[in-house]
Formats: sequence, C-alpha cells, structure tokens
Amino acid sequence: MIADIISEHEIFSVIVLLKLRHFREIENAGFIFGKNYDIILEIITKIFIRGIKMLIYYIRHGDPVYDPDELTPLGRRQAEAVAKRLALHGIDEIYSSPSGRAIETAKPLSELIKKPITTLDWCDESLAWRDFTVMQEDGKKRWMFDIKSVVDKFRDSSVLNLRNEWYKDPFFEKKIGKGVLRVNNEVDKFMANFGYVHDREKGFYTPQAENSKRIAIFAHYGFSMIFFSSLLDIPYPIFASHFEISHSCVSVVKFDDTHKCGEVVPKLLQYSNDSHLYKENLPTRYHNEFFV
Repeated sequence: MIADIISEHEIFSVIVLLKLRHFREIENAGFIFGKNYDIILEIITKIFIRGIKMLIYYIRHGDPVYDPDELTPLGRRQAEAVAKRLALHGIDEIYSSPSGRAIETAKPLSELIKKPITTLDWCDESLAWRDFTVMQEDGKKRWMFDIKSVVDKFRDSSVLNLRNEWYKDPFFEKKIGKGVLRVNNEVDKFMANFGYVHDREKGFYTPQAENSKRIAIFAHYGFSMIFFSSLLDIPYPIFASHFEISHSCVSVVKFDDTHKCGEVVPKLLQYSNDSHLYKENLPTRYHNEFFV
C-alpha cells in the first residue's frame, strides 16, 4: 500500500514539485522526507500513469556528425534537453541503436534516471540504409522516399491496393521485401517481450498481461519510417511519403485496450515533438534547414 510507504502530505508535496518542475527540490525529497528518493518518484510516477497502458517514446538522435559517428555541440545540448523532458515521465527502460550518435543522445537520460541503455542491433540505420535505398544513375544511393519516381509509384493504385504487402509489386527490388520482413519480425519480437502479440492480418495486438511501462527508443530518421510503418500497421509507402522527424524530436505511441475487448490498436499521440528545445531556448531549425 502507498500509505505504508509515503504519507498523503508527502505525496501532495512531490506532486506540486513535479508540476512546477523543481527537479532540484525533488532530488532532495529523500532527505527532506526521510525516504528514498527513487521510491518516492516511482510511486508518484505510477500515480500519474494509472489507467494508462504502455507508452513508447521514439527519439531521433541529436544533431550529428556522421563521420565520425557522434553528436555536435548542439546535438549534445539537445540530448540534455530531451533527457530532462523524459525524466519527468518515468521512463522504465532505455533502448538505443548501436550507433554512436544514438547512444550519445540516450546517455544523458540514462545518467539522469540511473537506468542502463540496452542496444538493439536491428534499429541500426546502416541496416535500413541497406534495405530501403535505391542506387541512382549518378552512382549514389538515396532513400526511397527521397526519389520522385519511387514516391510516384508509392501513390499508384497497384501498390496501395497491396497495403502491407506493397513490396511484392514487381517495381521494387527483392532486398526491400526482405528488409520489411526483417523489421516486422524484430518489431513483433520486441513487442511480445512486453506482452503484446501482433496480429498483422487483422491489424491489432493482443495483450497478454497488464503493462504500463514507458519505453524510450533512441534511433534514426530513415529507420523510423519502417519502424512506425511496422509498429502501427500503416503501409510504408503511405507513412514514408507523409511524415518526417527532426533531430532529438520525440514521438509517442500508446498501447491501450481502450474498448476492453482484448484488442490493442496503437495510437500515435505525438510525432516529431520538439517542445524540449523551446523550453531550453535551443534553436528549432528543422533538419537544420528552416525554423518551425
């Protein structure tokens, strides 16, 4: 029982501190109340998320230098800003692509909430680059969604009518279909670890147990297109043609059996949200191209 660990007055006090975002005072709560800070914050977090199921926070890495694979000074400040934001939401587990820029973006959150970073090899951008790029006449590879002829094909009824099996259209290279199935398999295994069994034919997940965890995944732009397509059962040609995500921006997906029928259709609550950059007075230049 909560009452056995922390009094109503202490709960109210920490809630006030959380709402005012007085992080330093919260850090001192353990000393002030004679209780363990981690226990207090965990209890308050559970109070806030009561009635809400699993949330996945997907964060693109901060402003990068691709060679070597690391963040710029701005990217490091973006990572610190997003860490402050996510720490307030009670992140339970942190995952990252094995790339340096993704891990470096995840590190401030890991240090702030004292939780380890687990790497997911299948989230690596190099694999998405291998599977979802097309060689052009100039000898350069480009993302499929950046090539006009491919995007035109994405909109063709012959592709749209295939829905999640769009890659079976003869226009697309065989490697693309292999890439889709690879990510689908990894996404389904990942979600099954949290008790959600994916029925791809019917487009929903079956919850095997109660789960209110909050998961942070730090990864990439190109990979995000196939990841969200797979996770949300939205055909890649549709998703990749209409969505983009900028550096350090946060996207949130909710898994909740809203209708209490044993079926979970995930909902995208936020996409490419950069409110943490505004809060820390950091520039909000989208892809370093223009301000939004």
